[in-house]
Amino acid sequence: MQVKLLPTPEQAEALESTLHQLNQAANRVSQLAFDTQTFGVYALRRRIYGELKATGLGAQQSQHVIKKVVDGYATLRGLIRNGQLTGKRRRKAESKPITFRPAAAHPFDDRCLSWSYDTRTVSIWTVRGRVKDIAFTGSAEQLKTLATYRRGESDLLLRDGAWYLLATCEIPEATLRADPDGWIGVDRGIVNLATTSDGINYSGDKLTRYRRRMARVRAELQARGTKSARRKLKRRAKRERRFAAHTNHVIANEIVADAQRTGRGIAVEELAGIRERVRLWPSQRATLSSWPFHQLGEFLAYKAHRAGVAFVQVDPAYTSQMCPNPWCGHTGRGNRPTRDTFRCGSCGFAGPADHIAALNVSRRASTVWAFVNMPNEPAVESGPSASRAGQPDPTARRKPKAPALGR
Repeated sequence: MQVKLLPTPEQAEALESTLHQLNQAANRVSQLAFDTQTFGVYALRRRIYGELKATGLGAQQSQHVIKKVVDGYATLRGLIRNGQLTGKRRRKAESKPITFRPAAAHPFDDRCLSWSYDTRTVSIWTVRGRVKDIAFTGSAEQLKTLATYRRGESDLLLRDGAWYLLATCEIPEATLRADPDGWIGVDRGIVNLATTSDGINYSGDKLTRYRRRMARVRAELQARGTKSARRKLKRRAKRERRFAAHTNHVIANEIVADAQRTGRGIAVEELAGIRERVRLWPSQRATLSSWPFHQLGEFLAYKAHRAGVAFVQVDPAYTSQMCPNPWCGHTGRGNRPTRDTFRCGSCGFAGPADHIAALNVSRRASTVWAFVNMPNEPAVESGPSASRAGQPDPTARRKPKAPALGR
């Protein structure tokens, strides 16, 4: 849960000084870990814990600094092991210690940070002493979730001049409805970000216009090439990602709420490897590569899981070219005379192409769900012991059956 803080100028100055000193300490620990090739929590603690406390850090914050460095190197090893860092990038990452930005986020546990939900304030440890009565804000739903489910650590974050606490909330899982009353098929696209089998379209015009405007601004800043222009580019990129994420959150919330209200499940297309499967004009490649298809699917999946709504992914092959009529099912490229329209060449069934695709996704979901929930058959014991138990031996040669007459 992201909680926005509203500190006074004095409080903000104390928080900023705290982040800077903690990240400076983390850089010292990282240098020691790199030089000595020591990446364990207890080994690093024996080497540098006393030095950290001598600089004025408390016991808890010294522990958090060490663990933060260990987690950073563990993440680096994971990226290398999974093949996400290769070639020059891997050699560059392994040739120097991990460094932390002066304002990088830092964790605080309940000994260093206390919440007062009634007054909407927090008290937090800083290098200038305990700072109390720092106001925070949020929506009514956020504040209720925070007061009910917050557990464990919270990360202090400074982003674009604003202060946030990223609080961990442990929300219990809802009971999954194993026998949904039908399925809401969701077709994802660019013109329409999402189209449901109920015929509801979530247009992508607003996001498209926003991204085009950001592209023009990005081109102007790139042409300047100054340091301030590069800083603005980074801020613009973050703002664009947040806008797209907010749009996907709104769409996912509405679809999941509809499925929960009607007792249905949610089905989407499996779009893994879409870049390799489709053929595009060069002008379309950047749009497809940066479009948040996958993010919308992830939002639908975790929101459905949290609400107890069944969620499946189906084969996307020919969903927009197949007739959804159960007695027809004709599939052909000619069924799509234009990008936006569908007209079956066999039975004449017609409609918006995205809606047709969502209907086909919904139909396939029942089969996929039945297959996923199919009970496992008990293993059949083979060999002589199976024969002694009066069961046929599957390894034995079987006598071929006589051919049926009239075939």
